[in-house]
Amino acid sequence: MQRDLQTQHWNPICTLERIVPDTGVCALINGRQVAVFRVGADESAPRLFAIDNVDPNSDAAVLSRGLVGSIGERIVVASPIYKQHFDLQTGECLEAPHNSVSSYPVRVEDGRVWVGA
Repeated sequence: MQRDLQTQHWNPICTLERIVPDTGVCALINGRQVAVFRVGADESAPRLFAIDNVDPNSDAAVLSRGLVGSIGERIVVASPIYKQHFDLQTGECLEAPHNSVSSYPVRVEDGRVWVGA
């Protein structure tokens, strides 16, 4: 579930170059761990996603360390613990939808990654 764009505050995370393509990083935003992913290496139009970092299936803060890939048209991250897949756009857990996580808007401005939360 993506947060309401009108009520969020944009938080600086890091420079775009600090996120290796097809991997994630973890950021602490207002006491909440958020996993920020960069998909693909295109710097002119980077594809960035942000979801909660805590995997509700294992209760471990590990999603930023998961493997990025795709299932059909969906871009996903596979949790390193039990291998469930989370849709990076929506936060939906494909194998256990009741264990989905929140997703957040992401933007790049002047080479810096920002997450709305």
